[in-house]
Amino acid sequence: MPQDAPPNGSAPGPAPAGPWSRVAGMQAKLHRWAAADPGRRFDDLFNLVHDPATLVVAFARVAGNQGADTPGVDGLTAAYAEEVVGVPGFLDDLRAALKDGSFRPLPVRERKIPKPGGSGKLRKLGIPAVAGKVVQAALKLVLEPIFEADFEPVSYGFRPVRRAHDAIAEIHQFGTRGYRWVLDADIEAAFDNLSHSAALERMRARIKDKRVLALVKAFLKAGVLTESGDREDTHTGTPQGGILSPLIFNVAMSVLDEHLHQPWKPGGIMGTSSQRARRRARGLPNWRACRYADDFAVLVHGTQADTETLREEIADVLEPLGLRLSPAKTRIVHMSEGFNFLGFRIQWKRKGGTSKWHVYTFIADRPIRSLKAKIRALTNRTSQQDLRSVLIRLNQIMRGWANYFKHAVCKHTLGNLAHFAWWRVIRWLRTLHRWRWKDVRRAFTTPEGQWKPVVADGIELFNLEAVPVTRYRYRGGKIPSPWVLNHA
Repeated sequence: MPQDAPPNGSAPGPAPAGPWSRVAGMQAKLHRWAAADPGRRFDDLFNLVHDPATLVVAFARVAGNQGADTPGVDGLTAAYAEEVVGVPGFLDDLRAALKDGSFRPLPVRERKIPKPGGSGKLRKLGIPAVAGKVVQAALKLVLEPIFEADFEPVSYGFRPVRRAHDAIAEIHQFGTRGYRWVLDADIEAAFDNLSHSAALERMRARIKDKRVLALVKAFLKAGVLTESGDREDTHTGTPQGGILSPLIFNVAMSVLDEHLHQPWKPGGIMGTSSQRARRRARGLPNWRACRYADDFAVLVHGTQADTETLREEIADVLEPLGLRLSPAKTRIVHMSEGFNFLGFRIQWKRKGGTSKWHVYTFIADRPIRSLKAKIRALTNRTSQQDLRSVLIRLNQIMRGWANYFKHAVCKHTLGNLAHFAWWRVIRWLRTLHRWRWKDVRRAFTTPEGQWKPVVADGIELFNLEAVPVTRYRYRGGKIPSPWVLNHA
């Protein structure tokens, strides 16, 4: 696995002693049993959910999450539970409530945040109460290893040891092999419209324990406390912001994954390269799906009409889930036109100066605009922040952005952005200190006239141009299961 590909989800690392080791062993057994018997339905899982070791690990996951300091409707955070209540007492009370059936999830607190990419649209998050977060994390620890045994390899979002770059590499891999008609699909408000009954029906195929299913249903039906203070019931959807929500969504969407990937399995009509070649010789299409949460693309080795037919099939599969393709955003394109996926622009085009055509992965326009907007906001000419604080925040933003996009064809883009960031900082400093240009040169050049990096108290402005651009290697079926090596 590439060093820059951290786990995408709750993949365990080497398990330390104590509760983590016990939970890792439990997960390994569940995954092994689920993989060995695809028809097995698991009972007596509720005891694993409220097991003290599971709750300890779940609380640690919650406390370590980025949103740990965001309270739910109870106004409490994980830090409050640690410092005021005490973790052992908090978990003992929670375990007792789970065992005697008195635990009831509180409504999630609605919070609207800007959608990434600078579109100006808002995304609704549902923040659970801290007890709800811990129980959801415990449920995920128990359920995820079971369902991971069933998930198809074409699904990448919110899954252990998988990441967006694997999805992009999949598209690149098949785009170079003739799959150049693309169904660039967008599901309309997928997390808001998902049918509860459809999601629970998919879960029942593997989970027999009624107490676990009732707990999952209780979270789905918990309701929302809006920003205006109104209580709303939740008849559909799974709130973004909930720890369990991505797993529930993936379980439901596995219907689509199975439908599209079934022909690739042994015995399927596209199971071998020779079968796929014979289909093309007879004028029949082949296709390959690639899904990351609610974003997905289907690559077709065939014609535009074949892709149109596939779109209708997909719409029929999504309908029982309460979902539909957005008519405005779903489109069929040829890869020579290019399409955007997960912040990248993928296009089949001729290499300059040659007659050869290749599939290229560029950075899409929207992430570039978004990064520039963040740099502008931090270097506003009226800002009175100290340089060190601005550099720290700029570096965090630019380093994270570069780490995500450094596998694209982007050397020129990174150079332009480095130039942009440097000039924004310099112009801000000129305004802040009322410098003339000669003052800038005095501060940032050597006696020999060479430019020095912008530094404040040991913090140097991150140089995007120095980021090494590397190709992300396609891992395909080589992506390991995080629990295979953890046999108990």
